[in-house]
Amino acid sequence: MGEIRAESYPESQPVAEAEASRGGTERQWYAVFTVPQNEKSAATHLALRDVESFLPTYQSVRVWKNRQRVELVLPLFPSYLFVRIGRRERGKVLGVPGVLRIVGNTREPLPVPDTTIEFLRSDLCSNKIEPYSELVVGQKVRIRDGAMRGLQGTLIRKNNSSLRFVLTVDLIHQHAAVEIGAENLEPVVN
Repeated sequence: MGEIRAESYPESQPVAEAEASRGGTERQWYAVFTVPQNEKSAATHLALRDVESFLPTYQSVRVWKNRQRVELVLPLFPSYLFVRIGRRERGKVLGVPGVLRIVGNTREPLPVPDTTIEFLRSDLCSNKIEPYSELVVGQKVRIRDGAMRGLQGTLIRKNNSSLRFVLTVDLIHQHAAVEIGAENLEPVVN
């Protein structure tokens, strides 16, 4: 497992004081979606604009084709980083090169709980965190091999060697459950 690292940039004291004196809203953490592989660059640009940001990272050892081992520092959540801003500072974030949007619903950005950021920054995560991309119960999945190739359904149970897959026939609103090997399923990306 990799070690978590954080690239965090302190907020600017004058900006925080100015916002408080104007009666600005309290600063909250938000997730920011970036252009792929531009998280570090966006964090650097945010620091130049006096915006506090947090980029959780982990270490990974990769072996290149020439068998050379290289230790890389990669974003824990590819294409995402976190910023701590008030409502009036959204423009600063959205104007940064590489930033696509602040994550939220169709009406407004949604804050990330402080406890989530505190957990990611804590010693508990320092050496034990790495990305997890395996199938999760409740996830939409597709059968990738065999006679049922291409069928989509929902994963409802996992055990050591096989997964419980629910096939839904939307046209007639009926369901059937089948045990299938984990290697034969892939996540459905919307």
